[in-house]
Amino acid sequence: MNLYDLFAIAALRSPAKPALRLPAAPGLGAEPAAAAIDWSYGELLARAGAVAAALRRRGIGHGDRVACLLGNGPELVLLHLALLRLGAVLVPINLAYRQREIGHILTDAAPRLLVAAAAQRPLIDEVLAANHLSGLEAVVGAEELAGWSAGEAAAAAGGAPGGDDLAVLLYTSGTTGASKGAMISHNNVLATVTGLLAAWSWRSDDVLLLALPLFHVHGLIVGLDCALAAGATVELRRRFEAAAVAGELAGGKATMFFGVPTLYVRLVEELRRRDGTAADLPSVRLCCSGSAPLAPETFAAFRELTGQTILERYGMTETGMILSNPYSGPRLPGQVGTPLPGVSVRLVDEAGRDLAAGAEGELLVRGANVCDGYWRAPEKTAASFVHDGAGRRWFRTGDLARQDPRTGAYTLLGRRHELIISGGFNIYPREVEETLLAFPGVREAAVVGRPHPEWGEVPVAYLVAEPGLDQPALLAFCKGQLAGFKVPSELRLIDALPRNALGKLQKHLLP
Repeated sequence: MNLYDLFAIAALRSPAKPALRLPAAPGLGAEPAAAAIDWSYGELLARAGAVAAALRRRGIGHGDRVACLLGNGPELVLLHLALLRLGAVLVPINLAYRQREIGHILTDAAPRLLVAAAAQRPLIDEVLAANHLSGLEAVVGAEELAGWSAGEAAAAAGGAPGGDDLAVLLYTSGTTGASKGAMISHNNVLATVTGLLAAWSWRSDDVLLLALPLFHVHGLIVGLDCALAAGATVELRRRFEAAAVAGELAGGKATMFFGVPTLYVRLVEELRRRDGTAADLPSVRLCCSGSAPLAPETFAAFRELTGQTILERYGMTETGMILSNPYSGPRLPGQVGTPLPGVSVRLVDEAGRDLAAGAEGELLVRGANVCDGYWRAPEKTAASFVHDGAGRRWFRTGDLARQDPRTGAYTLLGRRHELIISGGFNIYPREVEETLLAFPGVREAAVVGRPHPEWGEVPVAYLVAEPGLDQPALLAFCKGQLAGFKVPSELRLIDALPRNALGKLQKHLLP
């Protein structure tokens, strides 16, 4: 079975059931006004089939990559389904990325098409001017794709995609600062989806309020794909707005809500602004949090205000979901649960030796959920996997964890390397440091994550610079080169960076 077949089951079973809903949106800046969407499963798959037919007429077929720079909307959903049907590969790009980051992804993935919203066109022109993208045949506007969806569907060309075929190419930063494309197959997504359907007791009458970005694994696979596989209804929102989401959760329709810790912080603030008393969420049965550690204070405050105990889980772009707290059972703040069905994990020391429960070590994972490696990067792939004595292949998560000897649940302790997670998005310090060093007057730079009550962590830069460094200009330069969440929240000037006798930077000694 491929992923599209799984979604088609729901359409065959209940074609008239609501699949995707999205409120109307007024025009904003370069974005045109958008009509409300209320599509049944039958209509959703028919429209996706029409988009697939239009793509096939352009020559898009098995294994071709199609990139997109789209926000939450019907176009991204239809493109995702259409490419699955054709056996082609979606390459979603984070909307916060700027010219250099987008250029790298388009150069590396070599997509034949790029689908983008009208508001992104000036940025895309910058990317095209700065990069030689010989394989990119056309830039397709979101409005053109929307027009395709009103056409006629046709049978997909050639054989149906197999389970090992790529479904999505998701780019995640590496420790060297260069993004790398995780090759996510149909089977990888199926493993995560079927595991979560069972673990979280998904039902066809569920209504998922989804405000997470669909260019991220959390929104696309954990949210959208799981809901479609369950035959549930997706109440998609273009962006997260705390007041609107709080109102909808209290409105008696949504049964599920997924967020990153930052969103829960904002919901707690919103509920406290209203009157500080408990809020009734009459139909909500599950609130999940992931992509970054959830502060115990937020966990407790949300439960006090809503009566809902947030379910924390743990996964990665390369692996889909790995661990989850129980749907039925105690959930302790800070713990991310036990392995999902079909997933195996180990804790090892620096020498690769297995550790007993209670010890701290790096988390390794294997299972059908784990991607095969990184796109056109055999060296990075080889460095990310290890083999045990039986020859089994394990993915190195880079996360340090500890297993509770009593419950078997895992607690994450931090990154083995220096990854900063801010608002659910990954920031690798070296990429930011290289940008800082490109600015005149900056001699040395070190970027570390510092705790933040809303974002979890934010990047802080320590600089050795020439006298008279123009800090506002430096921050403006960074904002032009990096996604907003990667820009340092603070610049701290120091006389020298701490280094050991061999000259290696010792970031843990930074003040």
